[in-house]
Amino acid sequence: MRQWGVPSHHRLKHRVQFYETDAAGIVHFSWFYRYMEEAEHALWRKVGLSISPRDAKIGFPRVSATFDFHHPLHFEDEFEITITVVKITTKTIQYKTVITCKQSDIATGSMIVACVSKTPGQPMKSITIPREIADRFQPSD
Repeated sequence: MRQWGVPSHHRLKHRVQFYETDAAGIVHFSWFYRYMEEAEHALWRKVGLSISPRDAKIGFPRVSATFDFHHPLHFEDEFEITITVVKITTKTIQYKTVITCKQSDIATGSMIVACVSKTPGQPMKSITIPREIADRFQPSD
């Protein structure tokens, strides 16, 4: 049985694909947001959940996402994406992401997601994160 309550983080390895690069031969900035989201989904799987199960009545849209870029990534570079839950409120989860390559920070980012109801035919509405989800994540300092 998994012990919840340990700090929630996850690390993924990735290799830059040619289609992820731009005309300058470096990873296009938009890919960093995809890497962060891929790590987020892997973190949810690690704690036994899916961020978007079929027929879900709730969702977790992004309300904020940022990146600071420190060094470029190039085609075939191998790098790691580390995502950490840094804060949980009653209605949001905040993540920190660090992308590293060869022990150097390439980019640092953050993302906040909000828990919302998904009722067909009605607008999304912010709701409290269900306890069975919130209890799976332990923010890290």
